[in-house]
Formats: sequence, structure tokens, C-alpha cells
Amino acid sequence: MENRIVFLDYLRVISCFMVILVHACEFYYIGDNGVEFAAAGDRLWVTLINSAFRESVPLFVMASSFLLLPLSCSSGTFFRRRFSRVFVPFVIWSVLYAVLPVLFGTVSGDISGRLVNLSYTFNYDAGHLWFIYMLIGVYLTMPILSPWLRQVSERGERLFLIVWFVTTFWDYLHPALGNIWGKALWNDFHALYYYSGFIGYVVMAHYIREHIDWSLRKTAAIALPLIALGYAFTAGTFYIRAGESADYAYVEQSWKFCTFNVAMMTAGCFLLMRHINYSGAWLYTPVSTISRMSYGIYLIHIFVLGFMYNWLAPQFSTPVAIVLVGCGTFAACCIICRLLSAIPGSKWLIG
Repeated sequence: MENRIVFLDYLRVISCFMVILVHACEFYYIGDNGVEFAAAGDRLWVTLINSAFRESVPLFVMASSFLLLPLSCSSGTFFRRRFSRVFVPFVIWSVLYAVLPVLFGTVSGDISGRLVNLSYTFNYDAGHLWFIYMLIGVYLTMPILSPWLRQVSERGERLFLIVWFVTTFWDYLHPALGNIWGKALWNDFHALYYYSGFIGYVVMAHYIREHIDWSLRKTAAIALPLIALGYAFTAGTFYIRAGESADYAYVEQSWKFCTFNVAMMTAGCFLLMRHINYSGAWLYTPVSTISRMSYGIYLIHIFVLGFMYNWLAPQFSTPVAIVLVGCGTFAACCIICRLLSAIPGSKWLIG
């Protein structure tokens, strides 16, 4: 068996499952006129479940960064490998999401127009593909970051992360204070703009790998409060705002992936998961297999999710339905990807 970093396999599988549960929650609060809950209790369950898994996407970014940086090959080789692993399956599934829903009658629209949209963005009903655009952007920065990470001191890297963490307050400060840090009508690029976004998670993964080697006890003492505080703010803010407004931007503000509260949850979870080292075959063999297919699972899961919801949701209460829809979707996608992996050239389909 190839040498693998055990905890990253567990992390990918857990993160992938988290993403599917997040999307299973969407049936219970996304309405035609904004945030709408079918039943009063749905507000609580959506808050508790969805808020708990907002770190899922940043964890995916950190998993890739932990392995890749600094680059061990030339930029050309790096991009060629990423092209076959990420970009080609992304294009194939983007086309399928543009065409099949119209053919099946689940989405109205013109296929040619939906295909044209793919030249610059995803179609709305395949919104999960936003992640791939972001990931491609992260990959484009890696050859630039790589030389810096080779020579930067621990103190210098920590300073970068401190400045980045300040930027994670932007979404709360900007609406309250208006044009801050030099942002103005004629200038979108404020003073800390180039320190912001998912690039912080890229550097955080490298910093943890190179400079943090804590015992499990110390890790838990730091990580668990980070997770608890981040979750309390994330869930509490969403719950309160969901009772005040139907505007997605306002209600979901604490769910944004590059906010300080989600960053705290992400850091805490990553630090804890790094201590997972169990490689017993009965558990790790299926985990490592699913980990290899995690990108394919992410790409296809929206096709399966709606079917699972229509089948299971009417029979169960909201929290049970969310969990069952998530578990059913995850299991079905694992089976589908396993079958696809038997096809010659399957890397072009599922990475």
C-alpha cells in the first residue's frame, strides 16, 4: 500500500459527510422568498445541525494544503497533476449538471443557455460547484506561496496568520462601520484584502504541520474551547437572525467559511483530527478507500440528495430526516463512485 497520512484520510471522509449533511439541511430553510422554515421547530434543528459542520469546506482546503505545500515539483508538473485530478472531472460533471436536470424535467431552462453559463460560472441548481472554482484559485496561488513558505520563519508565518485572523471579522465590521481599512466606492481592495479568504487556511495547514506538535491533552485543552466558542457564536447568531429576517446574506452571515467563528471551529477540529492514527484494517481500509473517492462523492452528491430527500423526508421528523438523508446520500455516492472506479480511465470522472 502506498504511504498515506492516516489522519488526512479520516479528515476527508468526515468532511465529505459533513458537507452532505449541510446540504441535507437546505431543504428545511431555503424558500422561494428567502429563509423560510416549514415548521417552527425546523429553525432550531437547522441551526444546531448546519452550524456544527460549517468547518467542512475549510477542512478540505487544509487537507490539500497539508500535503502539497511547499511544492516538491515544478509549477508545470503541479498544474498538470491538478488538471487531471481536479479540473477534468469538474468540467465533465458541470456539463452533466447543466444537461441532465433539464432532460429529466427537474429543472426548467434551455440546455444551450445552461452550457454557455459554464464558460464563466456554474448553474444555480449546481451551486456546490462553487467550491471547485475556489479550489482552482487556491491551486493557482500555491506556486507563489511555496517559495515564501520554504524560507519564512515561524514568527513570520504566525504574523501572517494573525493578520489573516483579523480579516475574518470583516463580514461583521463592514456592514456596521461601512468603508473601513481604505475600502471605498472606487476601491474594493482594502488594506488587508490580500491577506483574506481561504488562503489563510492554506497557510494554517502548513503552520500546524511544521510548528505544532502538541500532546493530545494539550491539543484538547486548546481545540475544544475553540470549537465550543466558535460553534456557540455560529449557531446563536444564525438562530437569532433567522427569527428576524428572511434575507440570506443577513441570516447566514455567521455561516460564511472565512469568518472568525468558523475559523476557530476549523482550527480546533483540524488539531484534534491530527491525532487520529488508528490504521486497523477493519476500519482504515474502507476509510482510505472512501477518502480516495471523496472528490467524486462531492461532485455527484447533489444528483443523489434530492432523490433521498423525496424518499425519506416525508416519513420522519426533521432531525431524523436530515441525518437519514445525509447518511443515505453518502452511502449511495460511495457505492456509485466505487462502481465508476472500475471503469478504465475513471480518474477523469471522479479524480
